[in-house]
Amino acid sequence: MLRWLQRLVQFDRFLGALVLVVLVAGVFPASGRAETALGWATKLAIGLLFFLHGARISSKQALDGLKNVKLHLAVFACTFALFPALAFAAALLPPWLLSRELVPGFVFLGFVPSTMQAAVAFTALVGGDVAAASVATSVSSLLGVFLTPALTVWALGSTGRARLGWGPVLDIVAQLLVPFLAGQAARRWVGAWARRHEVEARLIDQGSVLLVVYAAFSLGVTQGIWQKVRLPEFVGMTAVCGAMLAVILGVAVFAGRAFGFDRSERAVLLFCGSKKSLSAGLPLASVLFAPAKLGVAVLPLMVFHQMQLMVCALLAGRLARRRTTWQVTGPSARESRA
Repeated sequence: MLRWLQRLVQFDRFLGALVLVVLVAGVFPASGRAETALGWATKLAIGLLFFLHGARISSKQALDGLKNVKLHLAVFACTFALFPALAFAAALLPPWLLSRELVPGFVFLGFVPSTMQAAVAFTALVGGDVAAASVATSVSSLLGVFLTPALTVWALGSTGRARLGWGPVLDIVAQLLVPFLAGQAARRWVGAWARRHEVEARLIDQGSVLLVVYAAFSLGVTQGIWQKVRLPEFVGMTAVCGAMLAVILGVAVFAGRAFGFDRSERAVLLFCGSKKSLSAGLPLASVLFAPAKLGVAVLPLMVFHQMQLMVCALLAGRLARRRTTWQVTGPSARESRA
């Protein structure tokens, strides 16, 4: 009982830190040089996170994560099939519930790739398959660079051209794959140290999530997006985002069990298949929408992104506590793979 209370307090501190970060971002959003510094700090923290993941994960685990085709197909289906279907369903809602001006934003939300940092961090917090999560989010982000603009233009019937270049691809490689592979290469020297310092590694995981949350909320404040939509429209949009998140989480849980995934794989599907990337979505939106419509177009993505972080933080804490309970009571051989 005492250990359970200690774990509850520990998680509540993290959730409290999330709430505090949101409040600080609302009152003191990063702008100018501070925004630039925040961007670099976030990238460095993410790079360190994936470097340590690479150092802690054996080469066999990394290859197993790459070979799990069924899991990657399930994540892909959630990201680029189920999400768009929910977005099209939302577009059919009456105008009093979902403003017509917000429909393009929801269509775009449906095609945005999965987030990298938060999804892998949450997967790590609950003891999921970090190697598979890294591969799944990398593939999703790389494919999203090409699929998101093409499918959005097709769905919205636009004749504009998206000129993307290789910048987003290089960012994904530099922020995720290179640190992970560097950690794999350095595992011989730093692997044992990384495994001995699990507390510090967990702090890096949590710190990365906090930086992502602060950056996302700061962006919403500095761009004045919250003033572009009236309160009734904002409430309706938030309700639709919440319904979409509830459906996708429910489907991810059901599919994970139906496909026979173990606990570590179900964590990947839950946290990678239910996410949408703000950092990948905003640059793509900037080339797909006119500047005058950009703020409203990305508003559903921003609301959904922030909602998913808060909800998944709660889920991660609950699953982390349950994982510890299973470890104490002796999980089955199948579940012990987590």
